[in-house]
Amino acid sequence: MSRLVVIGGVAAGMSAASKAARLDPQLQVDVYTDETYIAYSACSLPYYTQGVINNEAVLVARSVEEFGDQGVKVYTRCLATEIRPDNKTVCIRHEDGGLTWEAYDKLVLAMGASPVVPPLEGIQLPGVFSVKQIPDVNAIRSWMRQKDAQKAVIVGGGFIGVEMAEALSGSGMEVTILEMAPQIMTLMDEDMAALVQTELEEHGVLVKVGAKVLAFEGTEKVTGVRTENETIPADMVILAIGVTPNSQIAEAAGIELGFRKAIRVNAHMETNIPDIYAAGDCVTVYHQVTGKEAYIPLGTTANKQGRIAGENAAGQPSEFWGVVGTTIFKVMDMEGARTGLSSREAIMNGFETWESKITAKTRASGYPGRGPITIKLVMEKGTHRILGGQIFGAAGAGKRIDVLAAMVQLKQTPLEMSHLDLAYAPPFSPVWEPLLVAANQAVSKMKKS
Repeated sequence: MSRLVVIGGVAAGMSAASKAARLDPQLQVDVYTDETYIAYSACSLPYYTQGVINNEAVLVARSVEEFGDQGVKVYTRCLATEIRPDNKTVCIRHEDGGLTWEAYDKLVLAMGASPVVPPLEGIQLPGVFSVKQIPDVNAIRSWMRQKDAQKAVIVGGGFIGVEMAEALSGSGMEVTILEMAPQIMTLMDEDMAALVQTELEEHGVLVKVGAKVLAFEGTEKVTGVRTENETIPADMVILAIGVTPNSQIAEAAGIELGFRKAIRVNAHMETNIPDIYAAGDCVTVYHQVTGKEAYIPLGTTANKQGRIAGENAAGQPSEFWGVVGTTIFKVMDMEGARTGLSSREAIMNGFETWESKITAKTRASGYPGRGPITIKLVMEKGTHRILGGQIFGAAGAGKRIDVLAAMVQLKQTPLEMSHLDLAYAPPFSPVWEPLLVAANQAVSKMKKS
């Protein structure tokens, strides 16, 4: 019997394992993960922090036993420490400290990524947290209760930082975001990120950009965050600086790394070493707009890549076509999203660009819940194809990004977008859908240029 060994669980690892087991019931599928929870919604962790989701069990998609019923054996709290491709074995350190060498016929690496933890003074103080796994949030919730935490400082103004700001502010805490860059939400253009910052500030969150953190102060626990200009009092700190791929054992085994030291894979999720695949937050992706290798760790991508890796490992040829970097988030009463390239990213990748931006309403006049929506399109000069789009607005605004994602992937222009037959009813849109308003304004600009 052939054996597939998967290192890592959650999105990529469990998708690979379950798909391979379904395709080939004769295949022995074993998963080794250093986590206790093997299939859960990491994207829901900020909402679990706040208590919007107040039951840990709701976060867990499947148990070890449920995967066992599908023919997938899962070993938790096991850490892979070494890969030996020459004899097709992996060294596993078990919870009790014992080591075993596990043989494989096919190997899928799905080790994910780890939060960036900079080597700053006081970084290890109690009360300084990262947000990556369920135990992280359980520790945060416990700290908030036991220490009666009133002031929180979030280091990093990206997606996790903004979502955690809402979570902690919604829990009654005084929240400060510190972002070293000149703006928060650096994956969006400055003008769109400014809308996000305004929404945060209107709900009492203090946002400081251009703020470089130097150290964390305190003795028995964190009491403040020191920047170049001041020390900000803190009862707790959330690190939301980003993540780095867990690729160390892959590199040591001779597996080629790519952008940002993520594992380089081809469309079949194969590494440069035969019979070793990789998927999820530890691997590179092909960006369909730039045509280049990128590192964009997202749960949606990890699930797709895991599925593709499992199919190929089970002998069914399959390809992952790449991404355009579509993301969505909620902040207070508003929703934001982006896809493709921002103007800044497009210019950095050598595109000559032009852009168009409109502000409209999410619903028909007179219908309850109507609010503003801003849509920005980024186009390539000459071809006029849509390189990217960004949206920020009231409830119902965010998921409109899916239309823009399709336009970007299909290399469409504003003219083609303006002819889309989109749905209308007062609870969902004005009679002129804002996406079509954005497309029409861009077409007008095209005709004038």
